[in-house]
Amino acid sequence: MSEVRIGVIGGSGVYNIEGLTDVESVAVKTPFGDPSDVFTIGTLSGKRVAFLPRHGRGHTINPTELNSRANIWGFKSLGVERIIAVSAVGSLKEEIAPLHMVIPDQIFDRTKSRVNTFFGEGLVVHASFAEPFCSVLSDVLHRVAAVEGAIVHKGGTYICMEGPLFSTKAESRIYRQWGADIIGMTALPEAKLAREAEVCYAMLATSTDYDCWHESEEPVTVEMVVGNLRKNADLSKRIIKSVVAKIPEARDCPCATALQYAIQSDKKLIPEKTKKKYELLIKKYM
Repeated sequence: MSEVRIGVIGGSGVYNIEGLTDVESVAVKTPFGDPSDVFTIGTLSGKRVAFLPRHGRGHTINPTELNSRANIWGFKSLGVERIIAVSAVGSLKEEIAPLHMVIPDQIFDRTKSRVNTFFGEGLVVHASFAEPFCSVLSDVLHRVAAVEGAIVHKGGTYICMEGPLFSTKAESRIYRQWGADIIGMTALPEAKLAREAEVCYAMLATSTDYDCWHESEEPVTVEMVVGNLRKNADLSKRIIKSVVAKIPEARDCPCATALQYAIQSDKKLIPEKTKKKYELLIKKYM
């Protein structure tokens, strides 16, 4: 099996990528259980790419049930160094209209039922997360999205809520007062785990609605969201294909060495069983 360096996580409405050649399906086993689905590996724009539908084919996994540790570990074990995540979001700003796209640069965590770290079991890791998205990969994603014809906003704060229900009006109004730009259910713990795995992570967020704060709009409905998801899916896939071709080979961002000074535990006291379990992530620092 050919090693891959680029991974794509397909969000709601994006369950495959057209144009892949030399395709193979790979089932990855991880210490945390099974990923959302098998990984589809193929050649896109001359590069090997691993694709995973976040919610599984057929959309059978809700946001809280996602095994994000298995998903990110699976990408890492395949050799992936960069992940482009596609996610549907609600807009919290007038200027981010439905069908617009956003490349967020910040996250605010409103989840409450998710495991958000790989580590433990005698291994304490405190990695920097001040800049949760890779700025280099985000820049490429923004430039390509604009060229492909998207109305795309650079930067913005993504509120990650637990779900699976949408916001109440009170919640939506408060998030707007906080200055947040978009709201979704899946950026976390994905982004945190990618950082712990020293994998660059950037997001193409596709706006499906104005959440429920917009008084001139109807409240969010499933029909509204699904309809706009379908409209954005083809453009998202086109952007991904172009982005893959533009990603530089070398990495010179902090993501690549996120654990260099993050391991707090005395290495002599970390149990050998734990060292072996997390070897994929920490070997070069042991």
